Amino acid sequence: MSKLAKQIHESDNVVTAVSDCQAGDTVTVKFRGRASTYRCLHDVPFGHKIAIRHIPEGQKVIKYGEAIGSASADIAVGEWVHTHNVRDDYKCLGKDGAPLPGQEEGKQCQSRGGAS
Repeated sequence: MSKLAKQIHESDNVVTAVSDCQAGDTVTVKFRGRASTYRCLHDVPFGHKIAIRHIPEGQKVIKYGEAIGSASADIAVGEWVHTHNVRDDYKCLGKDGAPLPGQEEGKQCQSRGGAS
């Protein structure tokens, strides 16, 4: 079945599903007058992300034209992109804007419920 997804920015490597998608569904993305089609590799709930480019492990996941995390495993085109394959890269910052002690690269912020 054909579904739609929304691309926000030209540099995004993920799109947002605008309805529930089942594995095998075709997803069409219309962006700047062009339509692109992808096949969902997994069930993807409404509002969740689908990769439109291969994202190697460690590379940034881009949505809104901004990095929203890093791939914790290789992510294939059409794959569901969520917490099982994306690492939160945000750091806890102090009032001066500098990372708080212990906020090494890729380590989740304690106040956000992340593990140390």
